Amino acid sequence: MSTDTLTERPARSTLFDGLSRYIPIGATVALLVVMYLVGTGNYRNFGEPQVVANLFVNNAALLIIAVGMTFVILSGGIDLSVGSVMAFSAMSCAWLTVEAGIPAETAVAMVLVLGTVSGAATGAVIHYFNVQPFIATLAGLFLYRGLTLQISDRDVAIRDNAFFDWGMERTEFGNVRDGGFSLPNIVFIAGAVVLIAFVVLHYTRFGRGVYAVGGSEQSALLMGLPVARTKVGVYAVSGFCAALGGVVAAFSTKSADPLGGLGLELDAIAAVVVGGALLTGGAGFVLGTVAGVMVMGMLSTIISFDGRFSSWWARIIVGILLLAFILLQRVLARSGEKRKT
Repeated sequence: MSTDTLTERPARSTLFDGLSRYIPIGATVALLVVMYLVGTGNYRNFGEPQVVANLFVNNAALLIIAVGMTFVILSGGIDLSVGSVMAFSAMSCAWLTVEAGIPAETAVAMVLVLGTVSGAATGAVIHYFNVQPFIATLAGLFLYRGLTLQISDRDVAIRDNAFFDWGMERTEFGNVRDGGFSLPNIVFIAGAVVLIAFVVLHYTRFGRGVYAVGGSEQSALLMGLPVARTKVGVYAVSGFCAALGGVVAAFSTKSADPLGGLGLELDAIAAVVVGGALLTGGAGFVLGTVAGVMVMGMLSTIISFDGRFSSWWARIIVGILLLAFILLQRVLARSGEKRKT
C-alpha cells in the first residue's frame, strides 16, 4: 500500500468525523422545517407569526431547563431532579412572598442561589463519592418533590404580587392582526439563557472542559483539565436553570403547583437527544437543544390544530423520534469506527 493511500484514509476519516457531528442537528432542523410546511399546508392560520411565537412562549420553561440539561449530558452525566427542583423553586417563590412576606425580587434571588447550590452539591456527591449520576439525581427528584409537598399540597396563588406581572408583559413586533406578533418577557429570559450557554460552551475554557470530560474523563485528567470543577459546575448550571424554570413557570401561571414539572426531566432529556447530543457525552450543541424543544412544541401544535387526536400522540411520536435519533447516532459512530480502521 502506498504512502499516499495511508495518508489519504486518515484525512477522509477526519473529514467524516467532523461532518458527522452536524448530521443529527441537521436532521432535527430538517424535520422542524418539514413539520412546519406540513402544518401550513394543511391547517388554516398555522403559518401566522404568532403561532410560531407561541412555540417559544409555551415552552420557555422547558427550553431553559433543557439548556441546563445540555451541559450535564455533554459532560456524560444525567439529571433526573430538574422537574422536582422546578416545582420546589416555584413553590418556594410563592411561599416566601405570600406567607413569609419577603419581597418578590429577594425571593427569586434566594431561589436561584438555592438551585445553584443544590446542583453543585449533587455534582460534588457524584464526583467525590463516585456515585452514579442516575442514582444521585434520582434521590434529588424524590427529595425536592417531597419538600415541595411539605410546603403545600395544593396550588398557591401569587396573582396579587405586582412583580409576577412583569414576566408576561408583552412586547409587540408589528400589529398582531396584520401579521405581527408579540412576545412576553419570559421568552427574552429564555433567549438570554440560550445565548449565554452558547457563548460559554463554545468560547470559554469551562465549555471546552465540558466537551473534554464528556468525551473521555480519563483523557481530560491526563491533559490536566479541572475535571472535578467541571463536573460540579455542570450540575450547578443545571440546578440554576431548573430553578429559573420554576421562576418562569411562576411568571406564566402566577401560581405554584406542587405537582408541576412531573416528567419534565424526561422531556428535557428527549429535547437534548432529539437536538443531536450524544447521551454518552462529548458531542452536541445548545442550538440543537433549541431545535429539539421546537420539534416537541411543533408536534403539540399540529395535534392541537388537527383536533382529531389525543395530546398523548405527541408523547408517542416523541418516543419514536428519540429512538430514531439514538439509532442514527449509533450508525454514525459505527461508520466512523470503520473508517478509522
